[in-house]
Amino acid sequence: MVSSIASLFTFITTPVSWVIVQFHKLFGAVFGPDTGWAWGLSIMFLVILIRICLIPLFVKQIKATRAMQTLQPEMKKIQERYKNDKQRQSEEMMKLYKETGTNPLSSCLPILAQSPFFFALYHVLSSIASGKTVGVIDQPLLESAQKAHIFGAPLAAKFMDSAEKVEALGSTLADVRVVTAIMIVLMSLSQFYTQRQLMTKNVDTTVKTPFMQQQKMLMYVFPVIFAVFGINFPVGVLVYWLTTNVWTMGQQMYVIRQNPTPGSKAQGAYLERLLKQATNSKKIRSRRDRAAVKLIVAKGRDRNEQERRFVNGLGKAGLAAQPDGAVAVSDVIPTDSEDGTPTGGAAARRQQPKRQSKSQRQSAVPHKSDPDAPKTSLTKSENEPQDTRRQPKPAGGQPGAGGRSKAKSGQRKGPQRPTHPSKK
Repeated sequence: MVSSIASLFTFITTPVSWVIVQFHKLFGAVFGPDTGWAWGLSIMFLVILIRICLIPLFVKQIKATRAMQTLQPEMKKIQERYKNDKQRQSEEMMKLYKETGTNPLSSCLPILAQSPFFFALYHVLSSIASGKTVGVIDQPLLESAQKAHIFGAPLAAKFMDSAEKVEALGSTLADVRVVTAIMIVLMSLSQFYTQRQLMTKNVDTTVKTPFMQQQKMLMYVFPVIFAVFGINFPVGVLVYWLTTNVWTMGQQMYVIRQNPTPGSKAQGAYLERLLKQATNSKKIRSRRDRAAVKLIVAKGRDRNEQERRFVNGLGKAGLAAQPDGAVAVSDVIPTDSEDGTPTGGAAARRQQPKRQSKSQRQSAVPHKSDPDAPKTSLTKSENEPQDTRRQPKPAGGQPGAGGRSKAKSGQRKGPQRPTHPSKK
């Protein structure tokens, strides 16, 4: 099946074989033209050249992946709202993609762009194993490639090859299977580690979406796929794919450390390093770090927990983040509350009095027999004259007893209005 797919990319076989031959001339002068090191390093540097050319697509992949993570809550709402109308659901999804300028296929661009080179290399190595010239690889280069061995395994040998075919390439079946098995295991482990690193460190933990479950499933599916198809790949293709995985792993580690996803654990570690640097030097050095601080300042109340902790740490160090991404010394300590509202020293939260127990409250009340106890405004003095005490006023200005007149049923208390003459 792989051979059938590879035959579709014969148009790119000549450029790929030409690049391999140029690198082979360089490394052949150092290690010898017929050695496995010369041909193996030629394949590895072919990978490096291709991946350097794909860096712009990789940057676009990162932006598309983060945009898709941001849209997951909105996509989930659309799916729940139109769960019985698939056509309307698709229309609303496309409308959401158009409004936000995202493309779900952008995250697959590096893999799609790299696939033709992969199948072209597979076609080149298969031709070498069959003894056929391909591209710019003529008969002398074909014989040199057939003699090349990587740790005892021929460049064009496969794990599933027969003993007769392996012996024709100048090796043994045990050497081929041991080398290919080790390379398949390394290839699968590197793929698993890269995907696990992405899931555990560079994913926003505050948002639980089906996208995360999909990525978690791919973390286990991809290594199995590589292991199944790896037994049908020549050693040279395994070198190519192992180099690709190692490059991807290193590239992913760099992105996680220098440009992490907002809300992820990697962002928390990045902001801790940035806070330590800003506290020690009183400034933000690199342009990339200033851009990150500028973005945090612009968010305002929409900052996540790691970003609020960063702003609070700057405030405790006597620094304040500026709108241009720099930091400046500040006398006021700006801090962020839990909801992201900025607060300062003048608007500090009022401290609530400490609650006392019942025994403490009772002990605080002065005893009546204590002559030295302080008098309060609610305590009546024993020497107070009787005529100064408050006397009740007669109700309604009527003479009579000193007490208030009792209100009749249906009549309001206090002074009554005079009855109108017409109602007497």
